[in-house]
Amino acid sequence: MPATGGVEFDARDDQSPVRCPYCDRPFRRDRYESLHRGREHPDRLSDRERAVFERAARSERAELRRFRLYALGTLVALYFGLLITAAFVV
Repeated sequence: MPATGGVEFDARDDQSPVRCPYCDRPFRRDRYESLHRGREHPDRLSDRERAVFERAARSERAELRRFRLYALGTLVALYFGLLITAAFVV
C-alpha cells in the first residue's frame, strides 16, 4: 500500500480517493471526508459544508446506536443462554 502523508490508503483501480481540500488526506467515501472536515477543520467550513457534516454526523450516530443495541442484545442473549445451559448441566 502506498503511504500518503503518513496515512496508508488502499485505493482500487476503479475508484479515486476523496481528498480533504485542507490537509490532502485521502478517504474512501465522501461521508468520511465530510466527517473529517467537520471534526478537524470546523473553523474553515462553509454553511453548506457544515450542513453536510451535520447530516453525516447524525447518520453516523444513528448507525452507532443501532450497533450498540444489537451488541447489547447479543450479549444479553448469550448471557442467558449460558445461564440456562449451566442450570441444566449442573
